[in-house]
Amino acid sequence: MAFTNDQLERYSRHIILKEIGVKGQKRLLNGSVLIVGAGGLGSPVAAYLAAAGVGKIGIVDADNVDLSNLQRQIIHTTDDVGKPKVVSAAETMRAINPDVEVKTYHEYLYSGNVMDIVKDYDFVIDGTDNFPAKFLINDACVLTKTAFCHAGVIRFQGQLMTYVPGEGPCYRCVFKDPPPKGAVPTCREAGVIGAMVGVIGSLQAMEAVKYLTGAGELLTGSLLTYDALTNQFRKIKLPKDPDCAVCSDHPTITEPIDYEQAACDFDPKNPLSE
Repeated sequence: MAFTNDQLERYSRHIILKEIGVKGQKRLLNGSVLIVGAGGLGSPVAAYLAAAGVGKIGIVDADNVDLSNLQRQIIHTTDDVGKPKVVSAAETMRAINPDVEVKTYHEYLYSGNVMDIVKDYDFVIDGTDNFPAKFLINDACVLTKTAFCHAGVIRFQGQLMTYVPGEGPCYRCVFKDPPPKGAVPTCREAGVIGAMVGVIGSLQAMEAVKYLTGAGELLTGSLLTYDALTNQFRKIKLPKDPDCAVCSDHPTITEPIDYEQAACDFDPKNPLSE
């Protein structure tokens, strides 16, 4: 494909990077990313991937924009309150970059639709805030051999990791099973600083760009944590579980599971806790 003059200007700061260049930008334009969640994490991911020129971006969310979302979900505005989040996000993404095809899914992700949706994309962003969704995304991506980036935020802390088939542990290797309902405080109960999701979501967008272009190193086999109050990043090596229920050589999970809903993704006192 040949770039138009507008595209050469729009993506010029990418093209002059030796790690991206013309070849990398073409990979972005030919690539596809699914964003699950049009909230705090999904907002910066959606904006940056649209701006980067990822050719096809899917966005899944069953909720409507609420006034309490606007403290952190920057892809939506006050005028969008009451509108489906996927519609609001798609309008913003198309306004940022008309090159991008945005496909919306105003529905809940569950075992009955997740495989069909995930299989159409090169990379998946987990921008959800609950354990059942995170395990559902992980298992579907492992089963369809699709790379994805997990993230979670609460209060002033966040974490992320990337799974690539055949290259390190999956989310279930680390966290095994969802915790008992009520064992971890929800974001609604514990709170979250708005800029926190911007930091972690931007890192997720970077993982997607690196995966599509082949630039740099991905967070495969590592969990990156960030404490905003102390300005400390920590990179924790993650072992692959040879007996993992979904990604081992002898899996016991062969199809997605719908777990009982329990909100928010991680315990900041111990990011490797179950």
